[in-house]
Amino acid sequence: MVTFQFSTYALFLTGIVLQTSALDTYIAAVYEHAVILSGDTPELVTPEDALKLMNKNLDILEEAIKTAAEQGAQIIVTPEDGIYGWVFTRDTIYPYLEDIPNPQVNWIPCIEPERYGSTPVQERLSCMARNYSIFVVANMGDKKTCNSSDPQCPSDGRYQYNTNVVYDSDGKFVARYHKYNLFASEVYFNYAKDPQFVNFDTPFGKLGVFTCADMLNFHEPAVSLVEKFNVDTVLFPTAWMNTLPLLSAVQYYSAWAMGMRVNLLAANIHKPQFDITGSGIFAPDGPKVYHFDMETQNGKLLLAQLDIHPRLSPTYPPPVNWSLYASSVKHFVPETQVFTGSIYFDNFTFAELSQQAGNYTVCHKGLCCHLSYKMTEKREDEIYAVGAFDGLHVIEGEYYLQICTLLKCNSTDVKSCGQRVDMAHTRFDSFSLSGTFNTSYVFPEVLLTETQLAPGEFKVLTDGRLISNKKISKPLLSVALFGRWYEKDSPHPLYTS
Repeated sequence: MVTFQFSTYALFLTGIVLQTSALDTYIAAVYEHAVILSGDTPELVTPEDALKLMNKNLDILEEAIKTAAEQGAQIIVTPEDGIYGWVFTRDTIYPYLEDIPNPQVNWIPCIEPERYGSTPVQERLSCMARNYSIFVVANMGDKKTCNSSDPQCPSDGRYQYNTNVVYDSDGKFVARYHKYNLFASEVYFNYAKDPQFVNFDTPFGKLGVFTCADMLNFHEPAVSLVEKFNVDTVLFPTAWMNTLPLLSAVQYYSAWAMGMRVNLLAANIHKPQFDITGSGIFAPDGPKVYHFDMETQNGKLLLAQLDIHPRLSPTYPPPVNWSLYASSVKHFVPETQVFTGSIYFDNFTFAELSQQAGNYTVCHKGLCCHLSYKMTEKREDEIYAVGAFDGLHVIEGEYYLQICTLLKCNSTDVKSCGQRVDMAHTRFDSFSLSGTFNTSYVFPEVLLTETQLAPGEFKVLTDGRLISNKKISKPLLSVALFGRWYEKDSPHPLYTS
């Protein structure tokens, strides 16, 4: 079942406004897909049976793509693993893979389907784009044969890549991206040999593309696409498992788009039983539309209007000196004892917020975090803490973090601070969070009860403070400045294996 949702941000415009803004904005879409999986365990199937499964998913994706085009979308992003799922070994995924050529070949698979051998998935994606006159972004598997002349050639004689493909509104193949930062469970794929900075020009701006863990794990290719190649919009197929309290899907997507000051089209898988949901369309000044649903089993189509060139928008945020304020204020000694708690296996330094309002400073290694806050009411059944972490994260990837956070603890026991929690009842009248960061890559997060975002309710000041604009509309789960100190990351796994 496909349902769709428009952003409330000016999609229903008058004809006059549409005419005057047509050259400045466009309508984008993402689809959160409830993928049909191959099964509970890896199973080797014939290419014919593999195609049957993929066509079932492609049928659903085509309905979403058709609906998006009918609603005026010029581009749609679909999820990572959205065509065949993820229950595989290296051998059992092979029947699902196709040989995907270099996009420089000037090819419309819908017109020349056999030009590069058997390519039924590429043909079908191309025809969807061509038939509905919309750019289509999808994720599939690429296979490349190799031999002993290549010292890195796998023992089975082939490379297998997690791959994004893009087709323009004529069905022309315009982009191919091999994922560079594989997640720990993706043992059936090979790392791309080098980071690929895939970007291309369109009538609605310069677009770049990468996948899932690329956003979090390493500097390349994500940061360079924005800073060196100056893309306006990032296309982001993903299969992101929610990891509260700081790495829920929409929470981090929105923070990344704001921190990098770029448009982001994020399409996630919809599998609540695996804690996988959360998609949206995000701009530098906040989310335009997003979806987070742990209750239903249905896919979701989202559409929103975006600036073609966000850097030229009057709402484009100014640069931030993330350590300026925190480095200039005095330390406030916590009124309660400092303690250690774990978030996603990282040991934070915490202090409990013991009063209805206050000022706190907590430090971990070289990072000091400052919090000023006022609760609407100090409840007896909930406690909050302010925390700091400065160190190398080493679980499911190795990357260096500097994080300041205010968060709700799982229970009234301070030992629960940092554990997953998705419901809260405490409201805050105000907060201000800052830190003495050593990195300029800091992503601002505000998450409300039931894993909801807070657009328009907070802002980032140029001196590095994340502050509330007003009394927060819903109970607060967490506030964070999520810093990535890329220079202190471990080497990429490609060069350590």
